Amino acid sequence: MRIRIVSSKEEISTLNPDERVIHMAFRPSNKDIFVLVETCPKIEVIQLPQSYKRKISRSVEMFLEMQRIQLIEGGNRKDMDEYYSIPYSMIEKIRKMKIEGKSTELIGEKVSREIKLNPDMVTYIVTKGVHA
Repeated sequence: MRIRIVSSKEEISTLNPDERVIHMAFRPSNKDIFVLVETCPKIEVIQLPQSYKRKISRSVEMFLEMQRIQLIEGGNRKDMDEYYSIPYSMIEKIRKMKIEGKSTELIGEKVSREIKLNPDMVTYIVTKGVHA
């Protein structure tokens, strides 16, 4: 699974419309969120660093809820690549734990500690049955 990292508002218009999970590495305005949803109609998750997520307006939160888009707290920086890839081995580990009947919360705790991925993102992977 890949998370598209967006480092500036200028990048939004260049995104692939099929993107489903996006991490915004800058503080987006309300307009940036609306443009993102318009540019990527299949989007399911927007991830923001904690400090940015706290600044999101209630109207944007309600808009995202109505669009069934999850707003997740967490951080990935744009280092060398425009994508952050969750290793296939972790996706398989999540699947195996789910098959074993482990709770979503337990899976989230274990995996998030192991690969430093936000538990909410792990929950998304578990509930959506995401493939690598």
